[in-house]
Parts: sequence; C-alpha cells; structure tokens
Amino acid sequence: MTLFNSKPITYFSLLAFTLLATSCFNKKQTTKDHLVFRYNEHKNIGSLDPAFAKDNADIWAVNQLFNGLVQMDDSLLVKPSIAKHWTISDNALNYTFTLRNDVYFHKHKLFKKDSTRLVTAHDFEYSFNRILDPKIASSGRWIFNKVAGFKAVNDSVFNITLKQPFPAFLGLLTMKYCSVVPKEITTYYGTDFRANPIGTGPFKFKRWEENVKLVFRKNNNYFETNKSGESLPYLEAVAITFLPDKQSEFMQFIQGNLDFLNSLDASYQDEILTTKGLLRAKYQTTIDLIRSPYLNTEYLAFYMDSDLDEIQSKNIREALNYGFDRQKMMTYLRNGIGIPATGGFIPKGLPGYNATIGYTYQPEKAKKLIKDYKENTNKTPKITITTTSNYLNFCEYIQRELTKIGLTVAVDVLPASTLKEGKANGKLDVFRASWVADYPDAQNYLSLFYSENFAPNGPNYTHFSNATFDAWYKQAFTETNEVERIKLYTKMDSLVLKNTPIVPLYYDEVIRFSQKNVTGLGSNPTNLLELKYVDKTH
Repeated sequence: MTLFNSKPITYFSLLAFTLLATSCFNKKQTTKDHLVFRYNEHKNIGSLDPAFAKDNADIWAVNQLFNGLVQMDDSLLVKPSIAKHWTISDNALNYTFTLRNDVYFHKHKLFKKDSTRLVTAHDFEYSFNRILDPKIASSGRWIFNKVAGFKAVNDSVFNITLKQPFPAFLGLLTMKYCSVVPKEITTYYGTDFRANPIGTGPFKFKRWEENVKLVFRKNNNYFETNKSGESLPYLEAVAITFLPDKQSEFMQFIQGNLDFLNSLDASYQDEILTTKGLLRAKYQTTIDLIRSPYLNTEYLAFYMDSDLDEIQSKNIREALNYGFDRQKMMTYLRNGIGIPATGGFIPKGLPGYNATIGYTYQPEKAKKLIKDYKENTNKTPKITITTTSNYLNFCEYIQRELTKIGLTVAVDVLPASTLKEGKANGKLDVFRASWVADYPDAQNYLSLFYSENFAPNGPNYTHFSNATFDAWYKQAFTETNEVERIKLYTKMDSLVLKNTPIVPLYYDEVIRFSQKNVTGLGSNPTNLLELKYVDKTH
C-alpha cells in the first residue's frame, strides 16, 4: 500500500464597476480596496455550478469558489486539498481518502449552526452521485466511467473503487467537476444553484449581473495557508467584467483598469510583442510577461482509411512532416509564442514528451520523397488541407512551403462545425486539428491512436490502427510504476510518429500579461487561473 501526502464598456464604466465591487466592504476594509483583482472574460460564463465546469471561463470562476479532494500544482503534481492524505491499494483499484476536519462551507442562511457547517465524506458521496444523476446532466459524468463505486466510510474517510487500474485517476479528481457541494443548498436552489453557488473555496460568491459583472469576496474562513502558516487568500475580492471585444480588453489592460490579460490575440500581438516573443521596450517597466508550456498540440491529420493514393503513401506523409520550417512559422505567424513541434504528439510540459522523436525541417529529404512517389506512380501528388478561417494563415504558409518541394496543395476553409462533423465521419483526407488535454496525463493524447477509439465513437479521427500500439496502450493502464509508464508513453508516441498519421505543427504556450504590482500569479500547463496566492501592492 502506498501513502501520499502529498455595446463595449468604457473606462468610466469599468471604474464605476470597480467602485461598485468594493463599495460593499465595510469602513475597516477601505484601506484594502486596492486588493481587488480585476480581469475580463470575453466569453460569457455559463454557470457557477461545478457540475457544468466545462469551458475555461466557467472553470476559472468555479476554481475560486470550490475545492475537491485533491488539487494539481503548477508542475502537474497531485496534492492534497480537502483530503489531507490518501492510500492506494496494491492492485491500484481502491483509493481511500482521509479528509481534513477544518474545512467549512461558505456561510448561508440554510446552515443552522453559525450559518455554516463542516464538510464531511458524506458530502463527497452526495456530490459525486449528483454528477452521475441523469436529471442533472452534468458534462463531467464521463469522469466516473472507470469507477465501480464510492462511499463515505464515516465522516472523515471516503473510498473509491475502480473497475480497472487507471494511473491517471487522481488527475481526473482534480477537475472542478469533482468539487464538493452541500446537499441542502443545491436542493434548495435546484437549477438556480448555477447563480447561487456555495462552496469551500478561497473566495465566496457576492454578486453576478450576467454579461456585465461578477464579484467574489474573500473567504475569511478558508482552510489553506502559505508555507509560513499565513491564511490564504491575500486578495479582498475578485471583479470580473465581460468585454466581448479583445482589442477593447487589451486597451483596458494597458490603461491599468485590468490586472491580468490572458493569451495573445492577432489584433494586438505586434503592438505588445517583438517577433521573438519579447515585450516591446515601452511596456517593460509596467507589464510582466509570463510564458509556460500549455497542454495543447496543434497538428495536421491524415484520414488513414482514405482512398487517395497520396494519403496511403508514407512518402507523401513523411514529406509533409519534413517539408516546412516550424520555427519560421512560429516566428512570423505567432510572434514566437508556441514551441515548434519537432517531438511527438505529446506536448512539452507533460511527462512522456520527447523532443527527439519527431521531424525537423529537411527540404532536400522531402523533395526526394516526392520524387520517389512520382517515379513509382507516374502521378503528380495533390492534397487538400481543410481548416477553419482562424488557422488559414498557418495552412497557407504550409501550402507555400510544400509547393517548393514539388507537392501541389489546396486549402479548403470550412466553418468550425462543418469541419468537426467532417473529421468525425471520415469525410476529410487532411485536416487541421488541435488537442487540449482533458486531464494532465499523456494517456489522454495517446487515446487518439487507439484502434477501439475510431471516430465517431471516439477521438481517433485518423483511424490509425497498429497492433503493437494497442498492446502498449492496454499495458499502460496496469503499469503502476510511474517511471516505467512514462517510458511506455514515449515508445507509443514514437511509434505513432514513425507511421505518420499526423503532422505535428506546434505545442501551444500559456501566455499571461499582468501589471507590475501583481505578485504570485504564476502559470501552469493547464492554464488554470489560481488566485489564492495572488497579492497586489499599491
């Protein structure tokens, strides 16, 4: 048994909002008004109920309000949260969690004693059953596909039994779907719990005017502390606006009305960054730039069941991999943001990634592969890459480069919904795609090449099939030694690349901009917004 401890809003509108967000503080707190963290969410938040925390906007907000048994740190290591420690049985099927005895729900009138109450294992039993309830229709129900059962042994011990070993299971439990919620509150509000959330998180819900503003206040009863034993969080409040236009969002950030800006948009990337991905000189004294790997692989995919000779030809598939300069592509199209994908499908930042198993720019080798194809078939090879308008510049760049090596390439632009339907049903021979991790384990990426996951019933859009790969994939589920399992992941990734069902383009990066007076923001490969460690100076 193993033990772990482990109409756009103006400047004045935003100013009025910040005043509104802080006006609810009492007089003793007015000296802390600067400790309001302000960010914009250009996509609307759909729900504050963790049962529906599917989109990034919802996940960020829910993360401030709720906790689960475990949590993921910035290095993708699973750490304690409400569970102070846990054990895993030798057969890797039984997980037993021991809960802290100092975690309380946010105050609410429905709680009898002191308007709050202690979280127990029975709350987790209820919360997980709620996710599985068809009437709730939670988008996180799939998390429990490999779970045989779970129960509260007593108030402080919670047990989960799996149907089969699944090494990534603890990572799944860090997802916000698995947050604890109080039965009496969810029962009282029903579907309106989405706008009346009561959790255990570092911040508590204060006010939500949908599409306009959302305000959280500090939870003074929060259970976590920093390494020095000081209570978290440091901030007094979080204020979220909903400007839909990214250019307007950028201007509000530059004017100091927002503390944080996430990601990079084409509308302002040349204004703020050099082609090497560095802050321009005029912003270096006022803004901080944070970059880190993001669990997202952008790629081209071949439909391996295609009737086209070009798709069936490994020469052509390899020529595409060798035929364009990924570094040049990132420099000119992304201002250096993103990591050229010269490794496998597993992105940088995730255990299993290997930078040496992929393809580098070798135009002469690509030309020879094309020449050999022409000599063997007496045909001039032609392919069509299907993409959406958002990635047209990447595909046109690849088109120009591949023309130089003797490959005729057309680019077809489709609406996102049409492309999604086409790739799921084998209607596209070559298409651009991306894969963002559902959970931080390489198995999630490799599932795209398992033969039993053929689309449309699974994520194997290429219809890649290899008996050796399938055997290794199954073996990985029962490999409890993490080092050996990661080696197996790398072998599987290497095998995929040798068979070329895909052309990796780049591994994305988390890019964040913050004001100089913001500390503790950090970054992580899942791009989760963690505000409990954030502080602000005057």
